[in-house]
Amino acid sequence: MRDADFFDSNVLLYLFSGDAAKADRAEALLAAGGVVSVQVLNEFASVASRKLAMPWPEILSVLQDLRRLCKVVPLTVAAHERGLEWVQRYGFSLYDSMLVASAMEAGCKTLWSEDFQHGLKVEKMLTIRNPFRV
Repeated sequence: MRDADFFDSNVLLYLFSGDAAKADRAEALLAAGGVVSVQVLNEFASVASRKLAMPWPEILSVLQDLRRLCKVVPLTVAAHERGLEWVQRYGFSLYDSMLVASAMEAGCKTLWSEDFQHGLKVEKMLTIRNPFRV
């Protein structure tokens, strides 16, 4: 496994997109494993159900595969409190702040996501990267 990479749900969802290049990039990153939070799994299930119209048996199968491939971390109270600070300090959305806090609590060095500024460094510990940036 790479040095503790954390995946946002938007990267995982590209595995099922019609964009072959993004699906291939997401698959290549995920192949080495990484870290996700329970929040990421929940977001994946919600979007897969509502927007991708995936049947629940398929969603459950994918979630099982993701849990096997990635370390799953909870959203702790400490991460929740830190995330609330970052909503105010950095202007992140509430849920994005919780992802950042969970990634940092898990010791991750990279957060793969489309939802932030590429290359942003948080607290000199976590670098946010857009895996699809050309």
